[in-house]
Amino acid sequence: MAGQPFTINVPQQTLDDLRERLEQTRWPDEVAGAGWDYGVDLGYLKELVAYWRDGFDWRAQEQALNRLAHVRIEIDGAGLHFVHERGQGPNSMPLLLIHGWPDSIVRFAKLIPLLTDPAAHGGDAADSFDVVVPSIPGYGFSDRPAERGVDEARVADRFARLMTAELGYERYGVHGGDIGSGIGELMARAVPQSLLGLHLLDVPYWHVFTPPADPSAAEQAYFAAIGEWQQQEGAYAMVQASKPQTLAYGLNDSPAGLAAWVVEKFRAWSDCDGDIERAFSKDELLTNLTIYWATETAGSAARIYFEAPQDPGAGGEIGRVEVPTGFASFPKDIVPAPREWAERFFPVQRWTPMPRGGHFAALEEPDLLAEEIRAFFRPLR
Repeated sequence: MAGQPFTINVPQQTLDDLRERLEQTRWPDEVAGAGWDYGVDLGYLKELVAYWRDGFDWRAQEQALNRLAHVRIEIDGAGLHFVHERGQGPNSMPLLLIHGWPDSIVRFAKLIPLLTDPAAHGGDAADSFDVVVPSIPGYGFSDRPAERGVDEARVADRFARLMTAELGYERYGVHGGDIGSGIGELMARAVPQSLLGLHLLDVPYWHVFTPPADPSAAEQAYFAAIGEWQQQEGAYAMVQASKPQTLAYGLNDSPAGLAAWVVEKFRAWSDCDGDIERAFSKDELLTNLTIYWATETAGSAARIYFEAPQDPGAGGEIGRVEVPTGFASFPKDIVPAPREWAERFFPVQRWTPMPRGGHFAALEEPDLLAEEIRAFFRPLR
């Protein structure tokens, strides 16, 4: 196997320090009856922090994650962490799963066994996948970039080399959401001969910066919704794209601050009707948060927004992706795009409006997403 086996083992000193910091949280005040109107609800965050401090069992979550096959390898002189789980079927298709922000490999923890061993979960063994789940550079257990310019294009190049040069997969599928959608698209453009298919949850964000001259009514409504969302919800992206280092001091020093910054997005972007724990358990939220905290990657994860170009096609026509593409459109994702917008850039072979779920679909609705991924790739095997 390429690389070296890796075991997650957060030092006890790090966990002890985390508990002390949680205990010493200096809480702000709150307007009476504010709820979530001004940002994260104070009562809920106090409840979550108390559980993180006194009830959350990181070692149990660490043990569960370590049941997966973790590997670290060096590419471009930097350590890249990934999970590599072999399929249990007779002819497993290689499949790269790419997470986004503010999540991690935890996004796919429920999905992986549904894809590697579908027969054990009510599916057909013929639909099995060899699953590869990397931590994006700067996230989790991959190294934090120490130089400028580690953008989505460079990450796409590293992932392509991981799949082919290091793991020996000549052809494979790619699935992604959020930043993972952008990296997936860039892989489809850079190494189309390697991709059997591309499955996405959203149209990568940069396309909205070059609206067409002839938008349909649905596209006009989509652009209007994007503009409204940017005004009401997009401030985090502007901060991370312009001053990620300033933000990093607070997120790297205060676990309560980190929790507020991240949990707000899990609530706002999920299909939970305002009750975050309808979509995610405290253990799921805190497993993801503890990875950010223990690896000190809140700042480095945010930097990919700074590195990302506003429009990879600037200065010329970006053209269409040639790899067969499928979309699963979850209703409570940030701003679901219409099909005709996707078809301007991708040869859409499957478009499925999903019945429920949001931005973190693999964690919210793993069974729905697993079946959709199986269905899309089935004719491409």
